[in-house]
Amino acid sequence: METPADLRVAVAEELHAVPAERREAFALRVDRWWPDLYDGVRAVHPDPEPVARRLVLLAARAYAARPDDLHRLDQRRLLSPDWLQQPGMFGYACYTERFAGDLPGVARHLDHLADLGVTYLHLMPLLQPRPGDNDGGYAVQDYRRVRPDLGTNSDLRELATTLRGRGISLVVDLVLNHVAREHEWAEKARAGDPAYRSYFHVYDDRTLPDAFEQSLPEVFPDFAPGNFTWDEELAGWVWTTFNEFQWDLNWANPEVMLELADVILWLANLGVEVLRLDAVAFLWKRLGTSCQNQPEVHAIVQALRATARMAAPALAFKAEAIVGPRDLVQYLGTGPHTGRISDLAYHNSLMVQVWSMLATGDTVLARHALAALPPAPTTSTWITYVRCHDDIGWAIDDGDAAAVGLSGPAHRRFLAEWYAGEFPGSWARGLVFQRNPATGDMRISGTAASLAGLEHDTDGGLARLFLAHAIVAGWGGIPVLWSGDELGQADDADWAGEPGHADDNRWAHRPRLDRELARLRHDPTTVPGRVFSGLAHLARVRAGLPQLHAAATSRVLPDTDPGILAVVRSHASGTLVGLYNVTGEPRPFPVDRLHAAGLGTPYDALGGHLVTTGADGVAWLPPYAAWWVVEAPGTEPS
Repeated sequence: METPADLRVAVAEELHAVPAERREAFALRVDRWWPDLYDGVRAVHPDPEPVARRLVLLAARAYAARPDDLHRLDQRRLLSPDWLQQPGMFGYACYTERFAGDLPGVARHLDHLADLGVTYLHLMPLLQPRPGDNDGGYAVQDYRRVRPDLGTNSDLRELATTLRGRGISLVVDLVLNHVAREHEWAEKARAGDPAYRSYFHVYDDRTLPDAFEQSLPEVFPDFAPGNFTWDEELAGWVWTTFNEFQWDLNWANPEVMLELADVILWLANLGVEVLRLDAVAFLWKRLGTSCQNQPEVHAIVQALRATARMAAPALAFKAEAIVGPRDLVQYLGTGPHTGRISDLAYHNSLMVQVWSMLATGDTVLARHALAALPPAPTTSTWITYVRCHDDIGWAIDDGDAAAVGLSGPAHRRFLAEWYAGEFPGSWARGLVFQRNPATGDMRISGTAASLAGLEHDTDGGLARLFLAHAIVAGWGGIPVLWSGDELGQADDADWAGEPGHADDNRWAHRPRLDRELARLRHDPTTVPGRVFSGLAHLARVRAGLPQLHAAATSRVLPDTDPGILAVVRSHASGTLVGLYNVTGEPRPFPVDRLHAAGLGTPYDALGGHLVTTGADGVAWLPPYAAWWVVEAPGTEPS
């Protein structure tokens, strides 16, 4: 599909003051991305061409305003399209105020991140939220203003520039599904403006809301039951998936796509390199479904990404889609969307299986579930993690559980009870979040240290922590640490004491970074020093292993000892076999399986030693051991 001739003329007029070589570059990008843009818009709007044209002109204006240093960044990223897939990528996520107070404070504490090996920094919601309860910043009142307590828009731009100079990419949240009730669009809707009323899903009576509720789950059944809220000023029922003060946007209205595209381009021009697309799975509503993971979601993201690629190709998209295992890979692009939507997506299934393996000391379910996932597109990348800012929902697929002789509901209940410390023999000390009496579902809050039992079992907790992080760092993709986990911080005992936090125990695992512990990060005689040095070691070793480039294929080996997870990564540079003992006892692994994978002289890159065996040809992994086995340095693979 060629770019329409009159659109080329309109773009040229928009860019008349831009140097000729930049005009030509933009024209080439429009030619490259126009088909993706048009196809994405066409899938959701009946008259796509006017919308697609307006998106191109938005991109042209943003391109004309883009600073010179970001044009250079675009050039670098275009020359290294796999920059996010490199094994040197190592992530860190935090709330700005809880890590360093404000945006200038983050710049003052960059040595902490550099010592850890961080190249990717995700600052949690920092755009202006509604006053009071705001769902941790996800109820946005103003997309174009940084929270005043964190700094200014200029501070954000300056921090992005400083980070880039230290080799760290800035990641920022963009909430796509909803805005705060106090957002300008919602205020205009309540004031009676029909154009803005149509930005939302509003119903005069309960007929359609009741019909939708028949198939809709409740995200927060404890404190936000139901999915619709009556608003007196609006004189209607408005769709509120998450909270009564978060109004879902109507993406069937093309003006919503245009508004959010413009916000995306504005953030890109501040120097943001990755946008986390919050709650992206919920964008499209369809009667009789869960209103999650609808095909139109992927078309919308495709159109937004194509628009961004025209103006700011250095910008990447990360899909925040905490969905069932079978739906995960769709957010990286499958079928006609392959390579055309998000660059990154959260590997929620891997996180859940890591905790499941540690609780049971058994890998059979994880081997089956992880092997059953379809491969990700080679141009995209997983975000892997032990835990994040959110609670852990036990996304165990009932079919996967049944295939290995388990009950899905029973196993989910076991995991919740284990990590709440309620199951006999549990070493974990998490907190139950959103217990649903009707379904029996329970989610869990807790820092990695509290979930791993570090508080009352130091050696065992340290071993489980390192093993969990080694699994996610050795999977491929970008491993991301949550702030405080690098120091072994436990749950915040005073989490409920802050205004607005008492009803949400997820704040227990969002502690302020303990600067006293941080000062001990290089002291190997302390717990913080042992945790920090272990994770920094993972980052250093990982950066030197091309087998951990995200485009390499992963294969879970079947029929290993039930306590061993074995993952083979095949890359043109050679093979890596991740071996992980998820039990507290030594477990065997036949070395001939390493030879069969192409490793003639197996060497554990994490431990820095050859893999030795007894006369029976079996290597014994110590309790909670993590080995990244490669060909020994100075030898040729067999």
